[in-house]
Amino acid sequence: MTASRKFLSFVIYALIVLSPSAEAQQPGKVPLIGYLSSRDRANDASRSEAIRLALRDLGYVEGQNIAYEARYANGKRQQFPDLAAELVRAKVDVIVVAGGDLPVQAAKDATKTIPIVMTGGGPDPVGAGFVQSLARPGGNITGLTLLVVDLAGKRLELLRETAPRINRVAALYDAKTPASVIEVTETLPAVARPLSLLIQPWEIRETEDIDGKLNAQTKERPDALYVSTSALLNTNQKRIANFGLKNRLPSIFGRKEYVENGGLMYYGADVSEGYHRVAWYVDRILKGAKPADLPVEQPSKFELVINLKTAQQIRLAVPQHVLARADRVIK
Repeated sequence: MTASRKFLSFVIYALIVLSPSAEAQQPGKVPLIGYLSSRDRANDASRSEAIRLALRDLGYVEGQNIAYEARYANGKRQQFPDLAAELVRAKVDVIVVAGGDLPVQAAKDATKTIPIVMTGGGPDPVGAGFVQSLARPGGNITGLTLLVVDLAGKRLELLRETAPRINRVAALYDAKTPASVIEVTETLPAVARPLSLLIQPWEIRETEDIDGKLNAQTKERPDALYVSTSALLNTNQKRIANFGLKNRLPSIFGRKEYVENGGLMYYGADVSEGYHRVAWYVDRILKGAKPADLPVEQPSKFELVINLKTAQQIRLAVPQHVLARADRVIK
């Protein structure tokens, strides 16, 4: 082959390889993150935005190198399976489940291959059958567990310490959420006995039950209010927080948003730290890590938030030693 023909062959080869239509030069597929929330869009905004910002800190910019497909159940449990199936059909690369055990179960039932990242609500993920162990999840699910149920006893102790004169504590819970049932029917009574407290379980099954249950409290008026966490209750957090405020009941919650909406106290994991860890899991998975090999993390930092404005409205003098331990005081 002459030198000129060799050069011409090289040019043709280069044009083929470097052509915009060549396979090697096709722009990489933008990862699509599925987001399944138990709440409505408005109530979930602070959580979803925090996760997006955490991903942005890791270099993921929406519209450039990442995209999102979100589904909101609006507190309606029956929607979880359909919404999870929609995300699977959308061919997302990762499903972030922002909720407790029921939406995680729905995602688990919808796919055995797409990685699922838990944001921490719900029960022990090992006991629920989501992972084989915290250290070695073993399947397509990993993420966070926030010890929601395990912290129930500590919350009740804080409630007693803050309002020492209380005797009867109404415990509002979702009867269709297993973790919520265990929390109120098993964990709280065991802690309540040595504290000389009586737990009054207030069972909720549907949104329509909430007003009826709250209004019926006049028959057996409690001294304080404990609210378990679930998609149903969290979606109605303003209504529940207002009930405690109107009836001057010291209240404690497992979600910080209740306190920001007028509830008295929150004690639980530092969720802002958790959002960054959720983003870390997504990043690792997009870079090739398998959920089966990424240990489920437990919280390392907890926070106590007290709404002092609410305390004043319900005429409760929060002890100074409790205020001193608060990580945040709303005035």
